[in-house]
Amino acid sequence: MISEGSESRPQIALRRFVREMADGPFGSSLTSSHYSDHGARVVRLGNIGSARFKEGDAAFIPLDYFEELRRHEVKAGDLLIAGLGDDNHPVGRACVAPRDLGPAIVKADCFRVRLDETRLMHRYAAWALSSSAVSGLVSTMARGSTRARINLEMTREIRLPVPAVEEQRRIADFLDAEVGKIESLVAKKRELLVLLEERINSRILGHIGASELVKSEDGLPARPIRRLLSKVSRPAVPTDEVITAFRDGQVTARSLRRPEGYTLTAGIEAQGQYVEVGDVVVHGLDGFAGAIGMSEAAGNCSPVYHVCIARDGGDPAFYGRLLRVLAISGYLGLFATSTRERAVDFRSWDLFGAIPIPSVPADEQAEVGAWIRSVRPLRTRIEQSNALAFERRQALITAAVTGQFDVSTASGRGIED
Repeated sequence: MISEGSESRPQIALRRFVREMADGPFGSSLTSSHYSDHGARVVRLGNIGSARFKEGDAAFIPLDYFEELRRHEVKAGDLLIAGLGDDNHPVGRACVAPRDLGPAIVKADCFRVRLDETRLMHRYAAWALSSSAVSGLVSTMARGSTRARINLEMTREIRLPVPAVEEQRRIADFLDAEVGKIESLVAKKRELLVLLEERINSRILGHIGASELVKSEDGLPARPIRRLLSKVSRPAVPTDEVITAFRDGQVTARSLRRPEGYTLTAGIEAQGQYVEVGDVVVHGLDGFAGAIGMSEAAGNCSPVYHVCIARDGGDPAFYGRLLRVLAISGYLGLFATSTRERAVDFRSWDLFGAIPIPSVPADEQAEVGAWIRSVRPLRTRIEQSNALAFERRQALITAAVTGQFDVSTASGRGIED
């Protein structure tokens, strides 16, 4: 539990502890043309998580060019701070460069900081900068109309709660352990979803492999899409709900999730046709990237979509996933006659409806469809659970950094209270 009588810690500007700071190469000094498949690592904004270094988003430059950019070098144990933020990634978040980083530099909008660790530890500073108490103050310092930004001088003036070094070490050790447990639990839940989706896709791929698309003899029959799905064209109805096919395969109202992961089609009115729950929806331009699925909500969508219903007792969830698997595997794209804005153009139903796909027995469709329907509510529950875990994580970090409880005796349980 949080102690009501916790003694507040002194807030001290980061510059009081800085031995050396550097930002990334400016402008044309480092562009995509300088990247290579291996060499020295380029630490980018995507690598700087909230007190954690993220291994994804890997980029490299040749070692000979690294020598020219050594003043931007990152070494294992350095403090890394993000100078740019957005709604999901706060400006000023920080982490420590991992031990196995190897030769590396920071990119623009990233700062490398080396502190006097006899007074302020890098590990503790990363946790402090990632706490709600400090990140809130940083956001008030930031500038920018669309994305929050701080520069090197602003970073020097960030004020942190700074206890004695031994207390810093205890806090960092405590948060490493307790936050690690929370993150491990979140990761296991996400892994469960991945395994379930892989199981469904594997079953779908099995039907594709057993069809005439792969087996010329004795395979499941392959029929044109228009023989298995009927295209409908309902008039738009008065509603504020706009249906979107997202690239992750979910088809739902934009109001039910953040408006990302889909393509806005220039010059096309978004209120063109009505979609009912259970329709199979295919984006005529973005379908190649996975924007195909069974609609989970009702509303209007753009005419660029094909809205279909399953024929002869077919399962729409099954067909939505089958078409998506065929799209992201590149099969559907083989039948396109043109591309537009990097998208495969399937706006013509005559073209799209003629593509042969496996004709799977209705009972098998129903079984796979039931699996697909069971994953979405599970995903929602896991996302809600993970959101609560993230809130607990932030509460734990903030309480430990600001001295609201004694980490020497705390287990981390109940801190949200």
